Amino acid sequence: MTFRSMISISFFTLCLQAWAADADSAANSDSSAISKELNEVVVQAGIGLRAQSAISNTEIIGQTQLVRAACCNLGESFSTNPSVDVSYSDAATGARQIKLLGLSGTYVQMLTENVPNLRGAAIPYSLGFVPGPWMQSIQVSKGAASVKNGYESITGQINIEYLKPQAPDGVRGNAYFDSKLRQEVNADAGVHLSDRLSTSLLVHFENRQSEHDANSDGFMDMPRLRQFNAMHRWAYLSPGFISQLSARVLVDNRESGMSAHSHADASIPLYEISVDTKRYEMQWKNALMRNDERNTSLALILHGSIHDADNRFGNTLYDVRQTNGYAQLLWESNLSEAHNLAVGVNLNHDYYKERFGGSAFSLNDTDGALPTHESETTIGGYAQYTFKPNEKWTLMPGIRFDHSSRYGNFVTPRLHVKYSPTQAFTLRASAGKGFRSPHGIAENSQMLACGRTFIIAENLKQEEAWNYGVATNFHLPIADKVLDINAEYYYTHFINQMVMNIDGIAGPNTVSFSNLHGKSYSHTLQIDATYPVFEGFTATGAFRYTDARTTYDTGMLRYRPLTSRYKALLTLSYATPMIIWQFDLTG
Repeated sequence: MTFRSMISISFFTLCLQAWAADADSAANSDSSAISKELNEVVVQAGIGLRAQSAISNTEIIGQTQLVRAACCNLGESFSTNPSVDVSYSDAATGARQIKLLGLSGTYVQMLTENVPNLRGAAIPYSLGFVPGPWMQSIQVSKGAASVKNGYESITGQINIEYLKPQAPDGVRGNAYFDSKLRQEVNADAGVHLSDRLSTSLLVHFENRQSEHDANSDGFMDMPRLRQFNAMHRWAYLSPGFISQLSARVLVDNRESGMSAHSHADASIPLYEISVDTKRYEMQWKNALMRNDERNTSLALILHGSIHDADNRFGNTLYDVRQTNGYAQLLWESNLSEAHNLAVGVNLNHDYYKERFGGSAFSLNDTDGALPTHESETTIGGYAQYTFKPNEKWTLMPGIRFDHSSRYGNFVTPRLHVKYSPTQAFTLRASAGKGFRSPHGIAENSQMLACGRTFIIAENLKQEEAWNYGVATNFHLPIADKVLDINAEYYYTHFINQMVMNIDGIAGPNTVSFSNLHGKSYSHTLQIDATYPVFEGFTATGAFRYTDARTTYDTGMLRYRPLTSRYKALLTLSYATPMIIWQFDLTG
């Protein structure tokens, strides 16, 4: 185990904290109409908030928690969260992996402002693609999710809300440096062109070019990295019409492998790794609203992205280009005080173009060729009904029907129930199905750094799983303060799954991808408690047990590798008045 000291300097801290408060205030006032139309959760700044009004089990990471790490990106935002685990998949490329309910992040549906995003080829490095200062909040929803956002959620959803253009005018920014010569600069500027029209620009630059080899083994412990990230946003808000347009460009370059300064034998070529990624996104959200007692709305959402990654691992080459187009048309209305109906249609198109080089790829068929073009178009419709007869009960059944050009027809049923007999107790239960289209190499391209041969089975099936969960929340008054206790249990059962095996019968120098033959499941039990000990000081403790097992090609049901069975977490946080200083200890 290597311990690395780090000295960080953060500028404009007070400005950033004021920026956080202003952004949340603007979001709560100016985005209330959008929240009604798109069914988003209106968030206030806070630490470990839980959306009490939401029917699903949702945790909220607000601005107050995000600004605690001036250098953070999305992957570094869950350090104090007991539910989400983030770890390095490998040190060679710096790829991070997220885990929820004992399963990898491929089974978590990633959303940006309630639109499916960061999928497929973007998965290996996506946690580093979202700068921390850009985020207004993160919502983590566990278990079966709403059918509105599609069929891909199996273990839950993570939704990222960016800073809104309608926030107060001004230019804000911060800078970060550390002892390993990592530099990071973030800035954003917003302008209100009129009472209804506003625009903003968000910019992020990150640079780390020093070779870090703490154990002197000749290989870099982390890649050299240079990233440029920019987003331009527009927002038009009127009483009856809302429109939001955003465009984003990302350039991310990573270099790793053997360290040049420790390479003694010049006759032997260096083993070098390079991952060059370019990503382009555009999103347009529109909503027509009738200001009547039914809150009727009609919304159109369009999103498109191009993800182009050139990967080189020594003599192995893998280039992938994923083009995605997404469209959603939805209508929602309160039929009466107790009844709400939402219906809509979705269209999603994915096109993959891949290029392979070297001997690291093989296919279990007669000609040994890997497909270089792959496309899938899925069109579907959904209906979701919410019944709230009183303040105690809420029921929300939903169902989707989709047709995939690759997998045919499939149905996604989901159900949520919430029971709150008093303000001190809430019980939630959920059950639902999820589907996912697997892309073995594109979603695990960082594994090419290990030098193994990839073996891809023919006709990988669409992944299919059921998820069931129950969660309880208690608010207990103790000594004029409130103790929050949450307890939850989730069970995920796979019908079909793409199984990645690095210890299979094909040999120790292979990585195989095959269909599931047998059982695969995950049990997760968690309890956590939060208590404000005194003014400004909050303590949170949590414990989690995970039992995740999969049947591999040996026919044996085994624990999933690199998945911790037990996790205990303790966080202590103290903020001085006006939140000028904040101190945090996490174990």
